[in-house]
Amino acid sequence: MTEFSHDHIIPYKESGKSKKEQVAEMFDRIAPRYDLTNRVLSGRTDVAWRKKAIGMLKKYQPQQILDIATGTGDMALRACRMLAPRHITGVDISAQMLEVGRQKIAKEGLSDRITLEQGDSENLRFPDHSFDAAMAAFGVRNFEHLEKGLSEMHRVLKPGGQLLIIEFSRPRPGIFKGLYQLYMNVVAPQIAGLLKQNKEAYQYLNQSARAFPERKDFTAILEKVGFSKARYTALTLGICCIYTAEK
Repeated sequence: MTEFSHDHIIPYKESGKSKKEQVAEMFDRIAPRYDLTNRVLSGRTDVAWRKKAIGMLKKYQPQQILDIATGTGDMALRACRMLAPRHITGVDISAQMLEVGRQKIAKEGLSDRITLEQGDSENLRFPDHSFDAAMAAFGVRNFEHLEKGLSEMHRVLKPGGQLLIIEFSRPRPGIFKGLYQLYMNVVAPQIAGLLKQNKEAYQYLNQSARAFPERKDFTAILEKVGFSKARYTALTLGICCIYTAEK
């Protein structure tokens, strides 16, 4: 498996633990205010991104959906409302994020249609060809080994199954790129601090996003691990991309 620069970016440099362990610890810490912080930092743009991405799956009518790095279940809940599949299974490494997600799902009366479970996205417990679609929103850059995690998503998809990934990207050179960098490097961690969130966590999220292979580099990785028809759509002046592919 190829190693990428973002594979080695970790939340806590003095920890001594693996990236996987640190990511789980980081999300456990920020889980209680994670949704609120996301909405404030993005001005609710993240909601629109998820809605647009899930809309791309409508024509395929997937009935069994896997949500990787499901976190607090935002993507799973929206997919359930928009696509009305038979079942969605969400997997995440953070127990505390999952607990918040289960409470949200129960509140909406969807516990019979959405199941959240703790697990390692790079070593999924599901048999080959289990799902019609697999999706991940802002999670694959947290994999310890990117290609291994993507290969697992490929393995559990049925032939013809659809892949949907949302990830941050970098704006093209220009005035907006400078403003974006200022916001991500300085303003966002300060806002996170004001919301009583861990500044280190949001500094890590920024650093990992900057190092992540994007656009054509990422679609090439998808094709390398076995996907076909890999494409991307850039959103909001290039700060986010939706990736689609097929098994």
